[in-house]
Amino acid sequence: MFRGLSAFPLTPTTEHGVDEQAFSTLVSRLAAAGVDSIGALGSTGSYAYLTREQRARVAALAVEAADGVPVMIGIGALRTTQVLALAEDAQKVGASAVLLAPMTYQTLTDEEVFGLYEDVTRELSVPLCVYDNPGTTHVTFTDELHGRIAQLPNVAAIKIPPVPDDPTQAKARIDALRTHIPDTVTIGASGDWAAANGLNAGCEAWYSVVGGLFPTAALAITRAAQVGDTTEATALSERLEPLWQLFRRYGSLRVMSAAAEQLGLAEDSNLPRPLQGLPLPARQELAAALAATGLTA
Repeated sequence: MFRGLSAFPLTPTTEHGVDEQAFSTLVSRLAAAGVDSIGALGSTGSYAYLTREQRARVAALAVEAADGVPVMIGIGALRTTQVLALAEDAQKVGASAVLLAPMTYQTLTDEEVFGLYEDVTRELSVPLCVYDNPGTTHVTFTDELHGRIAQLPNVAAIKIPPVPDDPTQAKARIDALRTHIPDTVTIGASGDWAAANGLNAGCEAWYSVVGGLFPTAALAITRAAQVGDTTEATALSERLEPLWQLFRRYGSLRVMSAAAEQLGLAEDSNLPRPLQGLPLPARQELAAALAATGLTA
């Protein structure tokens, strides 16, 4: 399940909790589109803002709505005991894998990060994907640290930050990481605007924000890269540049939240406070970008 397109949907919320109907609809759309896996409760899924009970419920809804498509559940939390509890919840409802980012308040040392993964993988019965996301966690993984963690039981994949824009540098980045990890551990691209470059450079998977709402467009890019058509994968990604510009300017979560609203797939104000949606001028830019790129529900 750590190859191809892994689509990460929003978790629409209200101030009273999770909008379960909207979330299940989003997941069902992904399964119907034929994505390779579904990543629930990632950063796009607002996992850090939800209670354990809410996260357990979302995990159960995701597995049910996925209708057999493998589901990976985010289990990041500040304390190891919390992570272990969330992992147990995810496994109980039938998650095929878990995604773990080392959340922080106090800065973590490399030994503390390694210790987190060591403690969690010891208790797992499903594969784990290491979530390397320094922009939100403020943890910077060295390749050496990735190599140590990749040797732990049940570690099956790494979700890396965006690769460089230059294709040669992108390939060098992937090749350098591969020298530290076993062949059994796959590397997945993130940062949607750089994903085609990552796939073309040798990433086996794309952990996709845009795929969580527009799976057909993301699948087209992924499939082109998988068959070695790097020119087509790049061209398809470049067609989405109006959307990528908004991602870079406002953050992909806010953009996808507003897009879901505009498409009637989520209610207004579907982000957990204090997060706020896009301001009106940005919403107008988004409407124009969706029209220009041909992205529809």
